Amino acid sequence: MSSIPANLRYVDSHEWIQDNGDGTVTIGITDHAQESLGDVVFVELPEVGSSLNKGDEFGVIESVKAASDLYAPLDGEVVEVNEGLEDAPETVNDSPYGDGWILKLRIEDSSALDELLDADAYQAVVDAEG
Repeated sequence: MSSIPANLRYVDSHEWIQDNGDGTVTIGITDHAQESLGDVVFVELPEVGSSLNKGDEFGVIESVKAASDLYAPLDGEVVEVNEGLEDAPETVNDSPYGDGWILKLRIEDSSALDELLDADAYQAVVDAEG
């Protein structure tokens, strides 16, 4: 069973969002997503400084089984990417909520965090997928 930390927010495209409390958020993929993908072999990261709108594709994560697009859960500017994933993409499998984070985004509107799914709502999305 996938872990779904209660302190994070989620979107139904299986990204998690952590409010860093300083106008930025950290974004990664959920444990459920990495389990579904299997062994991650490549992560395409966005450019630092690029602007994203909610729903924009910002990268791709590839595994031995499939490739999956990554989507921005919020509007904002990319302020940092996890460059460690270039040499060790499997970190997403090993630590999806820790060292396997993908990017940090300076968000334009912190109230948008309230529109994201909490852990229980995200669990319902996972359950519905069967």
